[in-house]
Amino acid sequence: MKKLFVTVFLSLSFLGFSQFSVPTASPRQKVEQQFSLTKISVDYGRPGVKGRKVFGELVPYGKVWRAGANSATKITFEQNVNFGGKDVMAGTYGLFVIPAEKEWKVILNKDSQQWGAYSFDEKQNVVEVTVPAQKLSDRQEWFEISLMPVDIHSVDLVFKWDMVKAVVPVKEAKPETVAKIIDKLTEIKQIEKEAAAKK
Repeated sequence: MKKLFVTVFLSLSFLGFSQFSVPTASPRQKVEQQFSLTKISVDYGRPGVKGRKVFGELVPYGKVWRAGANSATKITFEQNVNFGGKDVMAGTYGLFVIPAEKEWKVILNKDSQQWGAYSFDEKQNVVEVTVPAQKLSDRQEWFEISLMPVDIHSVDLVFKWDMVKAVVPVKEAKPETVAKIIDKLTEIKQIEKEAAAKK
């Protein structure tokens, strides 16, 4: 009976511990933002500055960077978008950056499953946009990607790390078409509301 009790206790302990993971130096984060009719999400690793010189050394200028740590950063658009002035189809893409001192080239690549940027193939690039590298007033210790709403039709994709910030504007790909869909959905909701009130 005692052996049975010990066996059951150990089994339950292992099941409990299986819910945990080993701490990582660059924790993974997923951010989502409602956008237009759907949402945008980004899945990335968050390295820390940890007293290092980041841009120009840890992240060399002029070379492809995974925009995070560990496996490649993934960005998912659930509808067609205009990414920094260029139209992009809905889907999941690898998000990469080529940093320079005064500007960043931000890249969407078809391969979102690679580790880091070691197998990066520029032939798989879907879009490349260049944005200014801005100076932050306060140090950003942990690399951060955020989706900041501008209005219901657009968001800013914001990168911050160390003393640098870069922003890519993201908008609806076909605003006229989206506006018509929103009008129709609003009409349907109104009809449903009126029907529910009559019950």
